[in-house]
Amino acid sequence: MQDAAIIADFNIRLARETEDMQLDAAVVQAGVEALVRDPAKGTYFVAEVGGEVVGQVLITYEWSDWRNGNFWWLQSVYVDEASRGKGIFKTLYTYVVTEAKIAGNVCGIRLYVDGHNATAQKAYEWLGLKKSNYEIYERMF
Repeated sequence: MQDAAIIADFNIRLARETEDMQLDAAVVQAGVEALVRDPAKGTYFVAEVGGEVVGQVLITYEWSDWRNGNFWWLQSVYVDEASRGKGIFKTLYTYVVTEAKIAGNVCGIRLYVDGHNATAQKAYEWLGLKKSNYEIYERMF
């Protein structure tokens, strides 16, 4: 919970940088705190340098009846601008993969990325993630 404010701030920056979207800070803060209080919703992992949070990733879960296991979805991936290019996301990703393998009920890792975010796509591919055949559809309320 002590990292909730910086995680919320990173989420707001992420939306602005990647989708030019302004999020309501109070809603984001409440959403982060709700997730931290309820591990069934997901888990944040943060990277620290010198005691300062410089990166984050959120894991949420999707049960696959086809595979009798969970997919871990990487969401809210963000590295502070001053810390980019220093392997922060690689470290977070490697840690998540290790934890997924230890968990024993994880059948894969997935993420979605804005189609215009070529930098992120290149980073994900460099780490061994492959573009899937699935497209995402949504209906917002």
